[in-house]
Amino acid sequence: GRAKAPPGVQRGRAGPRAAGAARRRKRAPEPGRNKATVKGRVVKSAIEEYHKKKPVNHLRENLQYMLKGRLVADKAVTEQVLAQNRGRKSKDQPPEKREKKKPEGTVFTEEDFRKFEREYFGIP
Repeated sequence: GRAKAPPGVQRGRAGPRAAGAARRRKRAPEPGRNKATVKGRVVKSAIEEYHKKKPVNHLRENLQYMLKGRLVADKAVTEQVLAQNRGRKSKDQPPEKREKKKPEGTVFTEEDFRKFEREYFGIP
């Protein structure tokens, strides 16, 4: 007959290999779908992506909105509001508008000037 191998060797040869194979077979389908495949992928258009991210220019709408509300209050009302919002300190008060004095015309005539010139500078 054949020589019987010691129990440890027998288990060492067949046991781990069978267990490893079973373990390997179980693990393979686990990681889910392969990410490298093209199946089920939606191709994005670069142009569409760009248009999606492009900033929208609101200038025209904003201008329309701004020009729509063109209501100007009376000067008296605006002055009143400004006066109410003004501080009490002298630096916050607007400068008082003084009436400008009209430049007074001279009382001397051209003849007087010529006479003065002759007397002062000695020109005959």
